[in-house]
Amino acid sequence: MIVTNQSNLKVHFAGAEQTDFSYCLATGAGVNYFLFTVFGFIAHSLGIKHGGFWKRTPIFKEFKYFNTRHSIMDSGLFTLMFGAHAGKRSEKEIEIWYNALIKFVIDNNVQSSCVEVDCQKILGTGKAWELRERMRNDLPNNRIINVFHKEDGQKGLERMIEFSDYIAISVPELRSLKQKKYTYHLAHFIKNKKPSIDIHLLGCTEKQMLKDLNFCSTSDSTSWLQINRYGNIGGNKERNIIRSKMVEFDKVVLEMGTRYNKEITPNRLRYYSNYILSAKYNKQIYNDYAGNQD
Repeated sequence: MIVTNQSNLKVHFAGAEQTDFSYCLATGAGVNYFLFTVFGFIAHSLGIKHGGFWKRTPIFKEFKYFNTRHSIMDSGLFTLMFGAHAGKRSEKEIEIWYNALIKFVIDNNVQSSCVEVDCQKILGTGKAWELRERMRNDLPNNRIINVFHKEDGQKGLERMIEFSDYIAISVPELRSLKQKKYTYHLAHFIKNKKPSIDIHLLGCTEKQMLKDLNFCSTSDSTSWLQINRYGNIGGNKERNIIRSKMVEFDKVVLEMGTRYNKEITPNRLRYYSNYILSAKYNKQIYNDYAGNQD
């Protein structure tokens, strides 16, 4: 699963830890790139209860079956710090999380590229660098994605470029700081400094940005989830073309139910088929703006 020197940016469909959904996206929509979070798999290390069907059929064991071209494992740290289980986190807790993540990857022979434990915001850049260097040694068989945050500053960025071969830019962070356009500056600066480096655009779904920054290697998106949340996916022309294939999508959903021993009611059939519809549409968009997604 090497990304370097590919010809265009590959958009990874985030939320892939939901294995039943990912089966539908891979089989029904031809999705080849996924991002999943390790959060639910190691949450117990801090006493957080987090169950789910996907834990019984973990996604990382299905990537070979899906013929996935590349996958990314997120550290789950953002969820731990700012998500549903947000709270003040100590250095001891971050150490526990880090050790649990490393053990999980090794014990399960996870082959995905791994996002580092980027704890700059709560423990400072010094601790982040300590964990960054340890992760390189602890996971020598995985590509590590190092994440730049505003706390790192210019000198920290230059040090990271020298150290890393895969850097992530947090687009949502820059957007929240009203500095979204700085994403362009960062991406060009990083690539000019080290042309061989891979760049990941965290949480980037904006079509023009994908087009303008298609010299980056990867990004991730949850846009495919919007159809069952908000009931729409985009333009009428594309939607109508894809809706003509809903019978094919339904067949994929029923096959998924058989594979994972899940009961597929009429409501669930439409629910899953909608996700295939949405993924198919979004993949077309990414093809148009970021380049070939096969």
